[in-house]
Amino acid sequence: MLKKLFIIGVLSANVSFAQQEADSITYRLFKVMENRRENGLKKENQISSFKQMLKMQNVSLEQAFYLNEKLYDEYRKYKVDSSISYLHKNEKIAQQLQNDSLTYRVRIQLAKMYAVKGLYIESKELLDQINNTKLPQGLLYEYYSACHSFNSHYGQSTNNLTYFKKSDLYRDSLLMVLPDRNIEYQLEEAVRNHYNSKDDLAEKKLLELLEKTTDQNPERAWIAYMLGEIYKSEKNVKLQKKFYSISAITDIQNTIKDNASLQSLALTYYEMGDIDKAYLFIQAAIEDAVFCGIRYRTDEGTSFYTIINEAYQEKEYNRKKELKLYLILISFLSLSLLITLIYVFKQVKRLIQVRKELSNSNIKLNELNIKLSKVNHRLHESNHIKEEYIAHFFNLCSAYIDKMEHYRKSFYKKANANQFQELTRMLRSNTFLEKELELLYENFDTIFLNIYPSFVEEFNALLLPEEQILPKKGELLNTELRIFALIRLGITDSNKIAEFLRYSLRTVYNYRTKVRNKAAVARDEFEDYVKKIGFYNKQ
Repeated sequence: MLKKLFIIGVLSANVSFAQQEADSITYRLFKVMENRRENGLKKENQISSFKQMLKMQNVSLEQAFYLNEKLYDEYRKYKVDSSISYLHKNEKIAQQLQNDSLTYRVRIQLAKMYAVKGLYIESKELLDQINNTKLPQGLLYEYYSACHSFNSHYGQSTNNLTYFKKSDLYRDSLLMVLPDRNIEYQLEEAVRNHYNSKDDLAEKKLLELLEKTTDQNPERAWIAYMLGEIYKSEKNVKLQKKFYSISAITDIQNTIKDNASLQSLALTYYEMGDIDKAYLFIQAAIEDAVFCGIRYRTDEGTSFYTIINEAYQEKEYNRKKELKLYLILISFLSLSLLITLIYVFKQVKRLIQVRKELSNSNIKLNELNIKLSKVNHRLHESNHIKEEYIAHFFNLCSAYIDKMEHYRKSFYKKANANQFQELTRMLRSNTFLEKELELLYENFDTIFLNIYPSFVEEFNALLLPEEQILPKKGELLNTELRIFALIRLGITDSNKIAEFLRYSLRTVYNYRTKVRNKAAVARDEFEDYVKKIGFYNKQ
């Protein structure tokens, strides 16, 4: 007893600690959001310091290139248009310096920013102009990163699977040129594992990386976000919310306006039914996306905002409506209280009568329920007997055919040994076996359709109109229908189906796959629908 109490106490403590941790992260996130303006001012001051350096006298082209690149990096996830403008300046400087390596570097950076901005044609044109075989080793990472970014954003914009696949290929190329100890390598490898359904490996690596980083490390935001994605796929809402919140905290503290965490957090709260927080976060996400000038984030946020805003407005409307209703009810109740006290005495007698009638109704209802239960039991028993009968019938017929086959082979050997050629010729024939099989299938079809007369129609209702499966003239069921008739009876093992129908396992598998591909319903749920054929008719 004491041991059980100890275990319960430990579990309760763990749950309490987890809840306190989640509340602490949520509280911290709201405090950080209150300081968004201050973080923005710090960012602007940092940017201003680089701009002042550019205005100094005697700044060389190389120094100007370096300062422009610093400004590009500061603006990259803050204001896309500004980052692009400084890349254009660097493109001119690289041409003045006649430095091919710098020119390639700037164009790769431009291609990546164009993709983020939503200028996909311009991004692709720049990438197509670059021959990666001529790139210095140090630029291969930037090149593959830009290609990965373009295909990922364009695939997301057009919902085109081809570009997502290309994006994965460029991620593989990216990993080939990065040192495996590099944090970007480890992060991209974890992302790849997640997309390849290796969430255990991805989760382990991402948790390790999270421990090694702080809120001052921008990459921590992406690490935490991917952990949120993993737990989202596992439907673990608590951890999903926790790591999206950690990601959002890092994004805000590093003034990263190009973020996915706030949108994801808004949707998480929306799915949890917390419309107020969902509305707060989606507003912040859209503000960031518009400020940064990121097309795909703005498009995503706008689509989510419409849904969340409608729910929020509806909730606000209902709140006001409820408040008005409560005021009216309070007034009405105050007025009617005196009348009710007078009226209640008269209602007591009526209530007694109603209770008597209700009691009688309940007795009758219980009697009807008992009768209905008996009928249902009989119906269930009848169905069970029918199915058992069919199953035994199958086994007997199949055993009979096997036995006849055994006798045929035995007689053949004996006759052959005694040189009875005519008997040998007859016993070599499969005619008898084929007739028995044909009779077995005919009997099966007849009995099955007697029990489930609408099977063919209901089965075809599950298929696309142009993919209907109908028996030929003179047939009750064809091979495909017979396979799924067995599945309707609960025989789902392909081995047993193959044994009964005298087909190979591969043939049965191919038939099942082929028919599932014709389904008008979800392929994975098709056979579940088949198992329910005739159920409602029976009811």
